[in-house]
Amino acid sequence: MATVAACQEKLATFEKQYLFLEGSHAFTSEYMTIARHLVRMSSETAKPNGERLREYRDSNLESLKYQLFSPAPIHPEVERIKLHTSLCFMAEQLHADHNLVQEVFGKESPGPLADRLLTTKLHDVAVRKALAEGGAAAIQSSEDPFIKLALQIDPSARALRKQFEEQVEEPERQAYGVLAKLRFEVLGDRVAPDATFTLRLAFGVVKGYEAEGKQVPWCTTFGGTFERSELLQAREPFDLPKRWLDGKAKLDLAVPFNFAATSDTIGGNSGSPVLNRAGEFIGINFDRNRFGLVRNFVYTEFQARHISVHAKGIYQSLKTLYDCPKLIQELDGK
Repeated sequence: MATVAACQEKLATFEKQYLFLEGSHAFTSEYMTIARHLVRMSSETAKPNGERLREYRDSNLESLKYQLFSPAPIHPEVERIKLHTSLCFMAEQLHADHNLVQEVFGKESPGPLADRLLTTKLHDVAVRKALAEGGAAAIQSSEDPFIKLALQIDPSARALRKQFEEQVEEPERQAYGVLAKLRFEVLGDRVAPDATFTLRLAFGVVKGYEAEGKQVPWCTTFGGTFERSELLQAREPFDLPKRWLDGKAKLDLAVPFNFAATSDTIGGNSGSPVLNRAGEFIGINFDRNRFGLVRNFVYTEFQARHISVHAKGIYQSLKTLYDCPKLIQELDGK
């Protein structure tokens, strides 16, 4: 505990600077996230895999590029509000005479700085790809304001990251390992261990529950989805997509859509596969019911349930409502 306390005392001396620069709390914008990844990717991928920052190692690059080159729209007005607010927050918290504030702002104030940064071209996926493919030379010669800002603050941000990793993250990791060992020696297997990003298995049964005096069935169906939407006059969030409304006649309305089970899940489990006792894939976890919130503190299966989308529902949606013939062939083993 003394080690953890000492780490936290050290962190208090540079936490704001670390969060504002390396954590990008001063630049809350999709554009800054893109710019930083492009800047760092250009230098990190030139290093041996083991020497790179972890987000740029080969095991993470594919998913990073998928996010980096996503065609999802970015809304300039929303970005301006977020960016202006976060720049103001940094200036308020660190004050005008702080070296990092001077490094970021120069002689500009938050409003004009945000306006200048938002002349960026990084909304264009083709521009991002060209910068990524051009490597360090393209990044260094870029006139994009966000790229230039990311380059400018990168040395300071990296220094703060290194300080955090060496003085806080790693010592605390070692200390928590010692605490976990002591905890196990005292409590044994009477309590579950802390989550450590290792494989975890949760067991349960598919089961309905009672709420407000009514029995809630173990699953919903496609037919029930349409009935619910009609009952609530298609008000958001029960307004079904046009694709679903047009395709209703092609669906088997009795096919299960979502199902409830007693397995103990929590935030972060979304996306986990659900298997039956034969090891067959039957769904994907994505939520808990409202009674499941109690399991933040204690396990109960009285009303608490985790919710998964049913594999049959996924399959029918892809086959009937969406144009995914190759994916269906793959799922069919063809």
